[in-house]
Amino acid sequence: MTDTRETSPDFGPGFVAAFRDLVLWRRDVRRFRTDPLPDGLVERLIDLACHAPSVGNCQPWRFALVDAPERRVAVRDSFRRANQSALEGYDGESRALYARLKLEGLEAAPVQLAVFADETTERGAGLGRQTMPETLRYSVVGAIHTLWLAARAEGVGLGWISILEPDVVTKALDVPDNWRLVAYLCLGYPVEEHLDPELERAGWQSRAQHVDFILRR
Repeated sequence: MTDTRETSPDFGPGFVAAFRDLVLWRRDVRRFRTDPLPDGLVERLIDLACHAPSVGNCQPWRFALVDAPERRVAVRDSFRRANQSALEGYDGESRALYARLKLEGLEAAPVQLAVFADETTERGAGLGRQTMPETLRYSVVGAIHTLWLAARAEGVGLGWISILEPDVVTKALDVPDNWRLVAYLCLGYPVEEHLDPELERAGWQSRAQHVDFILRR
């Protein structure tokens, strides 16, 4: 009988150290160069993202590359309205600091990518999401993070814009009714590289240590 088992690669100490660097240097980029990415690179990144785990192996992620100028304008207008609304929720020093933050890269990033969850997909036959249907969207987030790390490994920055009107953006992109927006991403080469988050450098929020998030039972 033929042994069909595959031999797994040996992820040695060098790879472990490099992977740690990859995770630590993954940043939420807001300042992009305008030069285009190489042909085929975005498709390769999406291919890797599609190897992320998904509940019931349903692969619910759907990617929309946003190239049309009028659709990009609609997204940018949505950000401006949502950002103004968010600004009005702060007072005093917090309001002034918020107003100074760089919160999107829509003007410069050469690639804009909307990521949706197909919430009526028949793939996976509902396995694993009967009691926790939200795992379908969690699966999409897993794909986004995989794409994020893959992009960073290629020297490409990624920014996740959440200050948007989901219904407005979904309508502007003219996608199927059963798709739900999970993320709007900007991709491009970063203007500068930093190990620490931009929000930390700007004084908005310092990063806590992992021990602050562990509860033992």
